[in-house]
Amino acid sequence: MKKGTSGGALFCIIIHFMKNVELLAPAKDKNTAFVAINSGCDAIYIGASDFGARKKVPNSLEDIKEIVDYAHKFYVKVHVTINTILTDDELLKAVELIKKLYDIGVDAIIVQDMGIFNLAVEGKLPPIVIHASTQCDNRTLEKVKFFDNMGVSRVILARELSLEQIREICNNTKAEIETFVHGALCVSYSGQCYLSYYIGGRSANRGECAQACRKKYSLVDDKGNVIAKDKYLLSLKDFNASKHLQNLINAGVKSFKIEGRLKDESYVKNVVAYYRKEIDKLANKTSSGKVFCDFEPDLKKSFNRGFTDYFLEGRKNCFNFESSKSLGEKLGKVTKVGKDYFEIDAKLAKQDGLYFNGVGCLVNRVEGKKVFPNKMDGIKLGVVAYRNFNAEFEKQLKNSKIKRKIKIDFQYENGVLKALDEDKNCVSKILTSFEKAKNPQKMNENFVSQMNKTGDSDFYVENVNVIGEVPFMPISKINEIRREILSDLMNERLKNYKREFQKPLQYAKFPQEILDYRANVHNSCAKCFYKNSGSDVCEMSAESGANPTELMRTKHCLKYAFDMCKSPKKLYLIDEKGKKYPLKFECKNCEMVILS
Repeated sequence: MKKGTSGGALFCIIIHFMKNVELLAPAKDKNTAFVAINSGCDAIYIGASDFGARKKVPNSLEDIKEIVDYAHKFYVKVHVTINTILTDDELLKAVELIKKLYDIGVDAIIVQDMGIFNLAVEGKLPPIVIHASTQCDNRTLEKVKFFDNMGVSRVILARELSLEQIREICNNTKAEIETFVHGALCVSYSGQCYLSYYIGGRSANRGECAQACRKKYSLVDDKGNVIAKDKYLLSLKDFNASKHLQNLINAGVKSFKIEGRLKDESYVKNVVAYYRKEIDKLANKTSSGKVFCDFEPDLKKSFNRGFTDYFLEGRKNCFNFESSKSLGEKLGKVTKVGKDYFEIDAKLAKQDGLYFNGVGCLVNRVEGKKVFPNKMDGIKLGVVAYRNFNAEFEKQLKNSKIKRKIKIDFQYENGVLKALDEDKNCVSKILTSFEKAKNPQKMNENFVSQMNKTGDSDFYVENVNVIGEVPFMPISKINEIRREILSDLMNERLKNYKREFQKPLQYAKFPQEILDYRANVHNSCAKCFYKNSGSDVCEMSAESGANPTELMRTKHCLKYAFDMCKSPKKLYLIDEKGKKYPLKFECKNCEMVILS
């Protein structure tokens, strides 16, 4: 008996000390946002009509309002990206947009431009929570401390940091810390890439990145020797930190962010459902509701360029020079090749998409072990095959009825029906105006049976407790009462939604005294901000006309990739148009710089 009590006490202690961790999901539009919420995220981030770093996926205020209303049912938060650098005129428009976002209930904005921070310090913004975007180049403790000293609610870290660096930042700051855990990787430090703008005038800091890093390049030395020819030398694998969640939680990370505001609904559904399942084993969610999932989530089956945990545990091979497209799941080697077919020890289906050594194909049909593709390019005996489109899985995702529901309990006693949800919201309804049932036992059974039927509502019933006798009511009346009390309970939930507010910001000492184009100062208000923070802006942004000498600074190092760390040779990148870019290597910090 004592053993049982002790074990139960221990279990309670473990549950008590589980941390609250937010799963933050991307959404390109309203429908994707609904999918992300239904799949179990605690918060979503989405772009508005303007000023988001993904200019291709704008959303109207009307759609964002719908998203907010749906999200808040489950106590899910909505973050909106205002994370580009702005002109003086755009800054005024951004302020009006932020005010409207606040009015419709948006929980937070994600900001890069220091002009917005300046206006917040001056009290010219509503008290909407402000997060410092990863585009602010948050890769040092000093930088995060700066935002912390300002009073910024949350700082989104650079993706290049190790577990130790993340732990140090969490231990020495009070602001919430958000880290990426999954998705595509920018090869450059975020906010420090000018390659797209330099090549074609499309600025990453203005939401128009042309993804120059996903193009082919050649690597040559100063004598013209070709080290690599027409390879995807700047293309990284996709980030996957799913094996490090416990360590990140222990480090003090508050929010786990999935990249992907350009991704489709199936991708978001699969990835969010997977991380929901994994995080639930380790931490408490910050929102409400249980996810009823009708498929087994699998990260390998959604778009990916191969996976890397990047620099979480030291430098590894984070690149894939052969392709910038999706690899998907590894199937194995081709065991036989015929005239128009091949064989492989894997189960394939019609319309599966396959990848072989930089070449793709579709499966037209399968006959036993024989696979007949639409083309045989790249298919050779022994070549490793990948499936980057799983037709059966994609169909399953598309037809999935994944749903999120809030747990409730009903209790009837002395003529009063109460509904209590998992967040302790409670409503009641008086049922005393009905006659006594002729068969009380049967009436009670009918009542319990009907109260359990929540149908397409946002609730599911865990328990219906009837104390005493329920008065006589026809089935239709019980259903009507159930619908009414559930509606009342949802209204009570929304009334009790705890919205957070940004505390007043203040100027703090910026860790650099002299700032050039890499500070991305694009308006006079941002320049004023830095002046008030003790820094002198000697050069405005590249997009303002400055000539960037550093086009990209990255932890991805081509010397390391080609085992040339000790080589004194000067190296150059050459793009597909023949443009030559000198490379600089700062080995002390293990960084590579692409120069103009």
